[in-house]
Amino acid sequence: MQNISYQNLIIGFGKAGKTLAGFLAKKGESVALVERSKERYGGTCINVACIPSKSLEYSARLSAAAGGDFAAKAERYRAAIAEKRRLTAMLREKNYAKVTGAGAVVIDGEASFVDAHTLRIVGAGGEQSVTAERIFINTGALPFVPPIPGAENAHVYTSETMMELDDLPEKLVIIGGGYIGLEFASYYANFGSAVTVLQDGDTFIPREDPEISARVRQQMESRGIRILTGAKPLRIEDGANGVNVIVQTADGEKHHAANAVLIATGRRPNIAGLNLNAAGVAVTPRGAVAVDEHLRTNVPHIWAMGDVTGGLQFTYISLDDFRIVKDQLAGSGARTTANRGAVPYSVFLDPPLSRVGMTEAEAQRAGFDVRIARLETAAIPKAQVYKKPTGLLKAIVDAKTDIVLGAHFFCPESQEMINLIKAAIDHGIPASALGSAVYTHPTMTEALNDLFA
Repeated sequence: MQNISYQNLIIGFGKAGKTLAGFLAKKGESVALVERSKERYGGTCINVACIPSKSLEYSARLSAAAGGDFAAKAERYRAAIAEKRRLTAMLREKNYAKVTGAGAVVIDGEASFVDAHTLRIVGAGGEQSVTAERIFINTGALPFVPPIPGAENAHVYTSETMMELDDLPEKLVIIGGGYIGLEFASYYANFGSAVTVLQDGDTFIPREDPEISARVRQQMESRGIRILTGAKPLRIEDGANGVNVIVQTADGEKHHAANAVLIATGRRPNIAGLNLNAAGVAVTPRGAVAVDEHLRTNVPHIWAMGDVTGGLQFTYISLDDFRIVKDQLAGSGARTTANRGAVPYSVFLDPPLSRVGMTEAEAQRAGFDVRIARLETAAIPKAQVYKKPTGLLKAIVDAKTDIVLGAHFFCPESQEMINLIKAAIDHGIPASALGSAVYTHPTMTEALNDLFA
């Protein structure tokens, strides 16, 4: 079996891995990037997550505005799936060209450790042995499917396989009321599906501020999306035109007919097959690669980056993981997971929900003297222009220092606005400064004038 040596070996084509590969190759170091599938060049985000799902979200909003009967909506849905495929194929090509153009070598195949410096890579062309001075694990995460009897039914999908469905389901049941499930609920409702969300827990999006959660639920239900909490899935059975999802509720067993079922019950780190034991790499009790604040594993020359570490599953966190590792290899080493500042996130509903920092309850528990700023989305002229007046903006401010502690925006363009609040939190910009700043008009950002007035 052929053995090749590199200075750097990166397992996985995700955001951190591909960016690190380009950086190290441009420095003149030898770099190999291993990817198990040509359909995953560029990583999860580009192929089966952020980009394709947001392409569908955009197409779904256009479809909702166009109206028409179900046949017309189904045709627009097919066109949206085709456009999604075109987009992801184009991005895969660009990512491959960018990595190889920088001088890195891409190896197709499944990688598994033989020892702490050696990996066995098995691909279509056979197998090879690769040795490296430094190794970086960037294998991401995969959808978690709980052991529900009938989950293997052909009408049952994950967030990744759902986006390959060519035919718009008239009735869609989503098992899981987390952020991924709610995004898909919003997309498919806009495309024209009758959507039911089944959530095992009794509290709707429990991580969010209760006031915001209630507003999100009210708005989604007003769009015809059924949200059922306290609904524990028992089994999935064949039905007349698809399947029946049977759940246990406080009122007994309930049956929900569907043409398609999406299981959106979270994602788990992708470590199966890596044979981490052979390298002596430690794993957390939750099945993630254990790392310190510098993203080093317990083996000094092996790092892990991105979703495989069990942290926040965002592409921009994976990018920041690259920055942390880069700072150790070619900087001061001061950058860590502990000092990357407040982490914003957005849930791409219609309108989107975005958050950064603390909730009101979290700030109170932390001992802050809290001042709350609220603004109805309906009060923002640009929201009226968009014909999206439902929603709420809420900010939590330290009454003593005027520093923003957290913000929750449920309104159009919140995914853009929240980044300004992250900068304010990280750099100590007072709420009054945000409230008195001059913004362009008409924009959603100018709502900060009124919110922090």
